[in-house]
Amino acid sequence: MNTRVVPAVDLGHQYADDLPELALPWQAAEVPEPRPLVLNDALASDLGLDPDWLRTADGVGLLTGTRVPEGATPVAQAYAGHQFGGYSPRLGDGRALLLGELGDGEGRLRDLHLKGSGRTPFSRGGDGYAAVGPMLREYVISEAMHALGIPTTRSLAVVATGREVHREVVLPGAVLARVASSHLRVGTFQYARATDDLDLLRRLADHAIARHHPEAADAEQPHLALFEAVVAAQASLVAQWMLVGFVHGVMNTDNMTISGETIDYGPCAFIDAFDPATVFSSIDTGGRYAYGNQPVVAEWNLARFAEALLPLLADEQDDAVALAVASLEKFRDLYSDAWKAGMHAKLGLPEGLADAVTSALVADLVTLMRDNHVDHTSFFRGLGDAARGDAAPARGLVLDLAAYDAWAERWLALSPDAAAMDRVNPAYVPRNHLVEEALAAGTDGDLAPLNQLLDVLSQPYDVRPGQERFAEPAPESFGTGYQTFCGT
Repeated sequence: MNTRVVPAVDLGHQYADDLPELALPWQAAEVPEPRPLVLNDALASDLGLDPDWLRTADGVGLLTGTRVPEGATPVAQAYAGHQFGGYSPRLGDGRALLLGELGDGEGRLRDLHLKGSGRTPFSRGGDGYAAVGPMLREYVISEAMHALGIPTTRSLAVVATGREVHREVVLPGAVLARVASSHLRVGTFQYARATDDLDLLRRLADHAIARHHPEAADAEQPHLALFEAVVAAQASLVAQWMLVGFVHGVMNTDNMTISGETIDYGPCAFIDAFDPATVFSSIDTGGRYAYGNQPVVAEWNLARFAEALLPLLADEQDDAVALAVASLEKFRDLYSDAWKAGMHAKLGLPEGLADAVTSALVADLVTLMRDNHVDHTSFFRGLGDAARGDAAPARGLVLDLAAYDAWAERWLALSPDAAAMDRVNPAYVPRNHLVEEALAAGTDGDLAPLNQLLDVLSQPYDVRPGQERFAEPAPESFGTGYQTFCGT
């Protein structure tokens, strides 16, 4: 490894210092022919990194983990997890490294983390590498989620490695550099709990409180307050996913953050035709992580988090379980309240409506959308036009016109605010056919479609002339049965 000092960056190592049992010092694999494909200049600047410098040999070395600053301690993180319901006691960063922490423009600590940086002791049978397409997917989707205002890890850069990656076919390799509030997961706590090291579990919980939920430190029971803060954060997050039609695709417990940020954009996608049973992931053959199941799965994952925390909640297990159950029971109301508030905003409804009126209106709309398989994004955006008096965009997406007209008459009688609707109903999301088009071109070396897509998605609520194709549903030639893949 080239150990040349990189003086422009000061990487902290708080995680490695606080939790050495969960941090395995490691180095990224050498990169034969590194070449930056896409770099997030605005994010780099917010982290105090010079975008021009990041394009130099030293900067690219940082982005691939092959030239790290003096004093940095890159580590592979240990965690466990339930994958599709089955428990794996030792997962960990099999193709990833935490390079360290940086401060952002608001003084918050942020992880700088690599994906596709080579094998680690957690790799099991994997090669530790990543291909260009999946890393560009994470870049596109995570930055789109950020622009939509949904808590998420961010993408700093994708660097082509010049290495061949063998999957079903040979693909060009890449490394993703991403940024997060942290990479603490439910699976991190499951791993610590399985060690039966109560001191480690307590230090991990205290680290999470200090890093993400400092208000919990002043609570009468800080670790119970931590659990309740994560329950609230995840209820809000999943409600936001549902409101924009996002399907994570692999909601394992090692993919649920303590911070409440969306993480690990593998087989993710946005729904086109509204259907709660929608599944995109090629490996989710049973539909466990279908669009409509996401709130239920989130609650299930949080139950696993509660199990890991039990020794910190009370001396007696029965007491700890009672506390955890009472706190977990808040999830459904928190999620329901967040989703209802979101739907209230998406429909531009005035304040002060009776709950029964809003609930009936929303329930009937969901049935209408499901039965008619309307395009989720286009329909809600079209309702803004309907609120202005132009029914055609939304009405034209519905087969059962009588049902739509009856529902719309009730809704319009409430005087919806079209301008407010436009602020919460995106005109542009990462539509699957456009993402695939950009990834295919990017894999072949043409980054123009990717850059254009990123530009449009950076302002998802602002309609721009000349960008109509980015707001249109997939053409019939795109076909049905669209699948996404993890990339490992």
